[in-house]
Amino acid sequence: MAKWGQGDPRWIVEERADGTNVNNWHWTERDATGWSKGKLKEVLVGLVVEGEAGRCEISDLKHVEGEASCNSRKGKLIFFYEWNLRLSWRGTVKESGEKHKGSVEIPNLSEENEVDDTEINVSKKKGEGDVLKDLMRTEGTTKVREALRNYLKALKTEFTLGMILPTKATGGQELATERRLSGHTIQESVSPQDTVGVKIPTVKILMREIFNSPAEELYIIFTTKELVQKFSKRPAVIEAWKGGKLQMFDGSVSGEYTELVPSQRIVLKWRCRSWPDEHYAVVALSFKDMAAQTELQLECRGVPVSSEDSTRQCWKQQYFEEIHVLLQQSKDNME
Repeated sequence: MAKWGQGDPRWIVEERADGTNVNNWHWTERDATGWSKGKLKEVLVGLVVEGEAGRCEISDLKHVEGEASCNSRKGKLIFFYEWNLRLSWRGTVKESGEKHKGSVEIPNLSEENEVDDTEINVSKKKGEGDVLKDLMRTEGTTKVREALRNYLKALKTEFTLGMILPTKATGGQELATERRLSGHTIQESVSPQDTVGVKIPTVKILMREIFNSPAEELYIIFTTKELVQKFSKRPAVIEAWKGGKLQMFDGSVSGEYTELVPSQRIVLKWRCRSWPDEHYAVVALSFKDMAAQTELQLECRGVPVSSEDSTRQCWKQQYFEEIHVLLQQSKDNME
């Protein structure tokens, strides 16, 4: 018989306030079906496809059948999804002005196939207008695949924030400092000694990103409700003054502004909805002007150990990458 405090840690019950799923070892499942239906509609409906032949738009998500779930096992996330989708599209021929309608069918979007290998069938109602059908088969299919990738990216980052619970063991371990260079992004994670909010093991995340924008413009993007809603692609609450509230991604992220220095610095209390109640990280955004570019330095202190990767991905994919897209769109519109 093993002595007290020894033995396989999978079977050792720790002192946890919630008493749930010790060491993240047991299988847990979270239903993503309802969330996915809303997200699929959000990323697909309204897609515009334009070309020499004319202009088409995905007008409706007519049929959604299937399910999605996210499972946690041994501290890892496993995704299952299977969808049968039918979209409606409408378009106008550029030369004649004729209007036509059709559909896009995706019979099997699942984790068994890559998005590039997923079958997408385009059809059109009777009559002329095959040029629009061809447009949807080529450029339209490409845009639909991009939208499906956005859904999967959100499923694996936005939906899963905080799913893996922290354990007592992870709190006493020193997390190795890691440093990666990917494009313009340098990321580090270190283990601080303090905690923010309720007492759980936390880490500090450091990231740096270069934006092709002056600091003043980038600061405005982070503090203007309309611009935040553009890059986040959903309604937001942005009260950019000391003590003002922040809410984004359908309430998945919330917080409060504690310091604002125009074009230089933003500090706020920031949390994910799935984190323990009343636990906030402290986020500091520093804007370093570099002529036509800006280096944004992010320090996020007090992130639950279990949410380190998902939080980093949230900032990289849901904030930084989408802001790059917004800036490029603004530049294209000015040319």
